[in-house]
Amino acid sequence: MIDHVLGRPSVQFRKIQVLAVVSFWSFYLFRGHKHGPPTVRKLSRRLSSFITPWQTVVVTLLYLYIARNLGKLLGLECPEPLANLYTRSYFRATWVTTALDAGFWSAMRIKRKWVRDLASVVFTAYYLIAAEQADEKVRKVRGMLTVEHLRVSWNKGTTPYLSALQRLMRPRLMKYPPRAIRIPRPSTSDYKEPVNGWLYFNGPLSALKNHTKIVLDIPGGGFVAMDPRTSDDKLFAWAGKTGLPILSLDYKKAPEFPYPFALNECFDVYCTIIASKGRCLGLSGDVMPKIVLSGDSAGGNLATSTTLMIIEAGSTSGRQFQGQRTLPIPDGLVLIYPGLDMNIGNWMSEEQMSLIKDRRMRKTNRNIIRRKSMQYTMAAGTPHQSEDEDDVTPPKVHSPETESKPAHPNSISLPSPQYSTAAPVLLSPIAPRKSENAEPGTYHPQPLKTRLAMSSMISYFNDRILSPEMMRAMIILYIGPHNRPDFSSEYLLSPILAPDALLAQFPKTYFLTGERDPLVDDTVIFAGRLRRAKAAKHAADQARDARLVKEFDERDVVEVVLIPGISHGFLQFASCFPEAWKYIHRCSRWIEHIFAMADEAELLAGQMSPIEKRISRHHHRSKTESSGDEDFGLEMSMTSRSKEKSKKEDERRKKEKLLKEQLREKGEGRQKGKGLGEKKKSMVSLASSDDLLGRRMLGLAGPLTGMTEHIEH
Repeated sequence: MIDHVLGRPSVQFRKIQVLAVVSFWSFYLFRGHKHGPPTVRKLSRRLSSFITPWQTVVVTLLYLYIARNLGKLLGLECPEPLANLYTRSYFRATWVTTALDAGFWSAMRIKRKWVRDLASVVFTAYYLIAAEQADEKVRKVRGMLTVEHLRVSWNKGTTPYLSALQRLMRPRLMKYPPRAIRIPRPSTSDYKEPVNGWLYFNGPLSALKNHTKIVLDIPGGGFVAMDPRTSDDKLFAWAGKTGLPILSLDYKKAPEFPYPFALNECFDVYCTIIASKGRCLGLSGDVMPKIVLSGDSAGGNLATSTTLMIIEAGSTSGRQFQGQRTLPIPDGLVLIYPGLDMNIGNWMSEEQMSLIKDRRMRKTNRNIIRRKSMQYTMAAGTPHQSEDEDDVTPPKVHSPETESKPAHPNSISLPSPQYSTAAPVLLSPIAPRKSENAEPGTYHPQPLKTRLAMSSMISYFNDRILSPEMMRAMIILYIGPHNRPDFSSEYLLSPILAPDALLAQFPKTYFLTGERDPLVDDTVIFAGRLRRAKAAKHAADQARDARLVKEFDERDVVEVVLIPGISHGFLQFASCFPEAWKYIHRCSRWIEHIFAMADEAELLAGQMSPIEKRISRHHHRSKTESSGDEDFGLEMSMTSRSKEKSKKEDERRKKEKLLKEQLREKGEGRQKGKGLGEKKKSMVSLASSDDLLGRRMLGLAGPLTGMTEHIEH
């Protein structure tokens, strides 16, 4: 009460108040009369013969409990905003994570590490019982977040007691422990310090020479925390199920290393793997390895930006002038609840809503569309609208005719700020010119295209895992005090702004995101942009070459799985959210499918005639080293070109021989890769071998557009 009287809420004032009350009554009980002040002594003496001290204590505590919860008994409390937000299992998981955050934040100021670790567990046990106090503790801490709070919260899985508990609850997936590894920088990098990482491989290091496939994983953690060991559940499962080497990067974290240091580390590692043909990881180096990039949360941002840098590096002539080969594009991406937009905005733009409401994606996005359409009806208290309400043409408004402006298509070589929540570049935009016939003092709204809707970040601002305060702190720390990027054009910071020319060259991309994730808009918008860019590229290729008669297939570029009733970070706490294992194994099947498709494409490319290769190369940019060599070295003499061609032929024969041996030894695995679509609706169903061969020889082997399937809960 003291802080309220003084008009300045303060924890110190509340502490003084509690100490004063406790001191006064303790002194009175010790020095005062045992029956209290004179006015109540007579009553106290009479009651002492009817009620014992134990009953007195119980009655007092019961009264205090009733007084504290009187509002609940009388129905005076406000409704619970999270009542129907999550599924029951996910809400139970967030209850545990909230108690852990509250407990670890309460003990973070203890200096001795062993005492701090023990106190964190004890405080967590208290907050598991006092769930409301845990919510209040977390709410207040998030209001004044620091980098220490974020790191304590997200690195708690590496503390001794929690890591031991996770090991006990995790199924045995690997016989070999992960190995720490250092990846050297390429010679062209501006940095010389090696990049740290962890190699997850279920086998001896000598067995790596038999592998030609690598998964390059970039863990999340808001750019400020979480090394690969915090994702042991996911990485152990991937390495154990696929049998492939998984390299997870321990990139440098902000604010000590702000943007774009971590991004350059990821790009340099990819370049080193390509330049050494995997020898830096223990591979034989005889053939160019196939690579799948994966990332969750902030790692998804880095994985997507790294792919953009790879595409840009492969499309420029700078590498050729430096005597380097063309940088191949990854064979696929697996992005798990990625953060692709660094702008925290309130409202969805027309362009964003048009991507979400694309008819080809309505089945996947139907719950998101319904929730965004209901935002007005929920606030106004009107009955829920029908699902087809937005398809109805709005009534015409008799407004003065305005000057029509021709619609100019956006350039594919420039960023696309209309797909982000970035603020307008001009603070004082030019006012539209009114018609001469317009009546003064009147205004008529424009016809409705899409209903006004809030972004997912604002819609789920009460999220128990990722709040706007946390996003704000992460972005500020990641950018650093000496950067001032243009949020409407910096697409390596916000990949959602990437130009269509770069998106058209993206490989097959898988998305896994919860429907109630504050970052779910990033997933559906970026997936929609990939689909549109690929469709436009396919139409342009058909216009240039009449032999490309195959219709546009939407299932070869992007697949989106939206999980109902789930928010952010569910793969990080599989110990308290067992359903996460199902999605971890699904991602491993995606990885296997990407590599199976890459093997098929490479085998069929080796069987093509020179004319068919030119047709295929015209339609789809090849991701093998041989295609890069064919475009490389325009300044070389005829002698050097012939030597390079001979060397390339030898390498191609080695690759074909090794691929045939692997496919012959793992025929069952190949059939498994072909049958992935039959097991899960969201998987791509491969066509027959004749149809697949015809598609490849027509040049449609590249990633096109993904058809998503909504996972049933």
